[in-house]
Amino acid sequence: MNNAEGVVSSVQAEPIAGKRTGHRWIVMGLIFCIWAIACADRANFGIALPYLKKEYHITNTEAGLIVSLFSFAYGFVQIPVGLLYKRLSEKTTGFLFSVFLILTSVFTGLMGTTSSVFLLQAYRVGLGLSEGPLGIGCTNIINRWFPAKEKGTATGLWIAASKLGPLIVPPVCIIVIQLWGWREIFYVFAVPGIVLAFVWMVLVTNSPGENRFCSPEERRYILDEAPAGISEAKAASRGHLEPMPWLDAINRTKRVAPLDTIRQVFRSWNIFGVALGYGCMIGISNIFISWIPTYLVTVKGFASVKMGFLASAPFIGAVAGNMLGGVISDRLLGGRRKPMMMLGAFGTMIMMFALIDAPDSVAYLGAALIMSGLMLGIGFAGYSAYPMGLATKATYPTAFGIVNSLGQIGGACAPLAVGLLLDRYSWTSVFLYMFGTSLLCLLLLLSIVEPVASVDAKNKG
Repeated sequence: MNNAEGVVSSVQAEPIAGKRTGHRWIVMGLIFCIWAIACADRANFGIALPYLKKEYHITNTEAGLIVSLFSFAYGFVQIPVGLLYKRLSEKTTGFLFSVFLILTSVFTGLMGTTSSVFLLQAYRVGLGLSEGPLGIGCTNIINRWFPAKEKGTATGLWIAASKLGPLIVPPVCIIVIQLWGWREIFYVFAVPGIVLAFVWMVLVTNSPGENRFCSPEERRYILDEAPAGISEAKAASRGHLEPMPWLDAINRTKRVAPLDTIRQVFRSWNIFGVALGYGCMIGISNIFISWIPTYLVTVKGFASVKMGFLASAPFIGAVAGNMLGGVISDRLLGGRRKPMMMLGAFGTMIMMFALIDAPDSVAYLGAALIMSGLMLGIGFAGYSAYPMGLATKATYPTAFGIVNSLGQIGGACAPLAVGLLLDRYSWTSVFLYMFGTSLLCLLLLLSIVEPVASVDAKNKG
């Protein structure tokens, strides 16, 4: 590079020095919108499912398989995409993110054109393969764009978006069905993702260092660099948890070496333990998304308006739980992730038991489903933020790829299991199944540690 090129590059990379910008929150807002739309694209199938079952004469087991195909495909691409993100240049990964977002919208729209069960299955697989890279892309951006003290909050917002999508789906779908029909659901939800893909390419880069909207002061803040005047002892203490002896004893808080190689990531029980627990909770979330509307119509006999409200209820609670869990983890628990995850698993167990043979009361079901969503959601941010405390920034995409891969594959089994249970037993067996998976998640979380690592180690790579 000659001198002239160096000057041009410097001008493009460095915005005008001055007060600290807040562009990271604009990035976070865009992540929130994109992820809400992406999750709505997968959730709208649950509202269309009763119409699909009637039109194509499919059994509960067949319906469960179609629902699960998305998660199997989604989980399948997680580890390869995590490795791909690590190897590609920052500019390439940003472009690929937009491409996958557009493909997600395309496969969403194609669902409305289907003429057979085979095409339904094929488009669900295509949707899973396209949407799979988006989750890793979002968390990779959060990990690079936020300081350690804000990662739990940012991750909580990202997870909250995943529940906001299913929250808006029932009322929007009911309006669309009454105006046009079930096929038009997929056309309506296909449009926003294409628009947001182009906005992403303009406003977001893979890291703050190459973004012209991010000031040097904000970059230093994101890197958590100690400014002049702060003592070395105080700076060195950053990234360490404040002692909470009683909680740390239960929580198994330990100092661990950062996972700075791919081999170490694949040999870490902490990564695989949290991944399996994540699969248990995603499974319950998938059941709420895909099967609860059918439960409300066929078992409780509710008309579309009541069904729409109650189908949204778990995600009202989940949005609140996601944001609350991230804030508590960051601000009250000093960055500890396990307590909220364990509380979520335990609380979900209680709520699944409360839903067995629930009365045909809108008030009772509304309250129970909101609380179920709150408990389910309060620990969700931890599953994404937890690997940030174990891996370096270079190995995090792979670490989260493992967590999300096993999580999604585990979650994919749940809708299929519900279909099998309903063809043989009743909804009581479904709620007992969710109770059991919540208990399994709690046991898995008890087997992993709460990592403590220095900021310098975590930022390496």
